[in-house]
Amino acid sequence: MLLFLQDDLSQILGQRELIDGLGLAHALAVVPNRVRLVLEIEAKHGFCVLRRLHGLREMWGRSLLLRILDMLGRVNVMKVLAVLALFTASCACAADSDYIANNFKFGSGETLPELRLHVLTLGTLKRDGAGHATNAVLVLHGTGGTGRQFLAKQFADELYGAGQPLDTTAMFVILPDGIGHGRSSKPSDSLHMKFPKYDYDDMVRATYLVVTEHLRADHLRLVMGTSMGGMHTWVWGETYPTFMDGLMPLACQPVAIVGRNRLWRQMVVNAIENDPEWKGGEYQRQPAAGLRTAVDLLLIAGSAPIHMQNTLASRDTVDRYLTIQLTNRMATTDANDLIYQIEASRNYDPSPKLESIVAPVMFVNSADDFINPPELGIAEREVKRVKRATFVLMPASDKTRGHGSHTWAALWKQHLVALLQQRPR
Repeated sequence: MLLFLQDDLSQILGQRELIDGLGLAHALAVVPNRVRLVLEIEAKHGFCVLRRLHGLREMWGRSLLLRILDMLGRVNVMKVLAVLALFTASCACAADSDYIANNFKFGSGETLPELRLHVLTLGTLKRDGAGHATNAVLVLHGTGGTGRQFLAKQFADELYGAGQPLDTTAMFVILPDGIGHGRSSKPSDSLHMKFPKYDYDDMVRATYLVVTEHLRADHLRLVMGTSMGGMHTWVWGETYPTFMDGLMPLACQPVAIVGRNRLWRQMVVNAIENDPEWKGGEYQRQPAAGLRTAVDLLLIAGSAPIHMQNTLASRDTVDRYLTIQLTNRMATTDANDLIYQIEASRNYDPSPKLESIVAPVMFVNSADDFINPPELGIAEREVKRVKRATFVLMPASDKTRGHGSHTWAALWKQHLVALLQQRPR
């Protein structure tokens, strides 16, 4: 019998090293016996328990997951594992690794002696007779995200399974953490506001090193990305035009960030920097007032009007939703990291070189996206300049999720299939 007690789960869910399934020897030495049993089962049978716990936390929220597992802990451990497998059936176990880019020079002219770049991979890299990679797919996360977000059920269960578009028995799926995100080097590690002022070009160049130097892939079957990752996808298409067979940017625009999109981002930064507790980035505890305002703005930017109207149908449900979101997001957001993540978009503008893109492009936005409002007509105008591009605007519905529609793969995976059926000229 395995009793999942809340203290044990708080420990296992609160430590990134354990959640990622890394450092097993260290983990076994420091955790309670009940948690040690979970780790030993994973090591012996490969059930990926910790990754499943992390995926469920992302879907349900930490507090709900703790309550559910505390209840499940009263049954046999194998039944608990079966439940985890049921809810995360397609969350294939990912291989974690780090690449160190030595003396990485940023576009700002700053240099970092060691830039740590974390990556997850699913599947096995395949090569043709000449040794060239044939099945590598790069998936890029959005602002504040990580590669691990693409193990969530609404993405993984639609794309990674047998016969699905990114079937991991056929594809080698690469899920990096961009600079300033996840387990890659970021301001909160130690340098705070002295961390190099990275931008999207730096992030793309660093990920290229991960793909080519670390994973030894000399070609990509596909580059796709969500939100910030979608913007990176445009940069990939211009910077390395023959490196991929296809491009799929989601929830973005191929132009500079100005207007309301720039306005709300600057509000986020101002809210944090104007909080006296920020202390120029040298705070001992997070600047709560500024960070709360920043999270409020992020919630609005990512909101889905129809879905929220239907699911937050009373004052109480709205209040509970806001409390849970603020609690979870503030507990996992660092103020300096967020400033850097937002400001990394400052130089982004692929519009002058859109004609240089040669790979087929499947560009998908949703009509209920606050960040990329369709009424501006930007996508329709700019996509005409790309040689082999298709733009799809998904109508707003009770199934779309506003800006977050980019991660609900059931909404758009038919367009991914269409893209993968095309071949580069």
